Amino acid sequence: MLQSLSSYLLDLVFPPRCAGCLRFGHWFCDACAQAVLPAPGRPECLQCGEELPEAVNAGGVPCPACGESWGWVGAAALHEGPMQQAIHAFKYEGRVELAPNLARYLYAVAAETPWTAIFRQFDAMAPVPLHSDRFRERGYNQAELLTRSLASRADKPVLREAILRTEATRSQVGLTRAERADNVSGKFRADSQTVSGLALLLVDDVLTTGATMRECAAVLRSQGAAAVFGLALARPTMGP
Repeated sequence: MLQSLSSYLLDLVFPPRCAGCLRFGHWFCDACAQAVLPAPGRPECLQCGEELPEAVNAGGVPCPACGESWGWVGAAALHEGPMQQAIHAFKYEGRVELAPNLARYLYAVAAETPWTAIFRQFDAMAPVPLHSDRFRERGYNQAELLTRSLASRADKPVLREAILRTEATRSQVGLTRAERADNVSGKFRADSQTVSGLALLLVDDVLTTGATMRECAAVLRSQGAAAVFGLALARPTMGP
């Protein structure tokens, strides 16, 4: 009762305001939620980033470009319109209350092929980590909040420290594909005792070239992870 009363009083003093259209009454209103466009179902190799055949399955198939079969990476929505505005508010304006609203788009992917099989297969989720300096500056890791909201829906455990960022990196915004890969190379480490033998789902907010996801996947695989899949909330309209 006290918690409900506190929430009611907070809503009176600081009423919810939609992150998409700024209208009062909801954190992310129905109109903005319905305006979010799904990302095209374009399977990509988590090793090299090349498109995979549509017949890719949960266990992975050898990539025609690099021969690896690590799994694949995808995104739930396009990074434009209300979704882009909501992610900006969530990531840079401290709007942590948006996590459950945004995570529902990630969970909706679980009903799509081949994610239905993947969601049955993986053992745990892991957020793409922030460096400790960035975490102290922001106060939270937006990928972790998304992961926890998704995990509560999917009934899967979260391995918060499955992978850690060991060095701060400059922002990936504005960098070329090659510069993004170089920017994150060698900047992560994983604990083999934590991840060995596990099939993991990496979760992040935005997928652009996939450089960060691929680097994290490579590190996790090097420490014994049996399989690694990547899922982001959104990707730019013009992807790689």
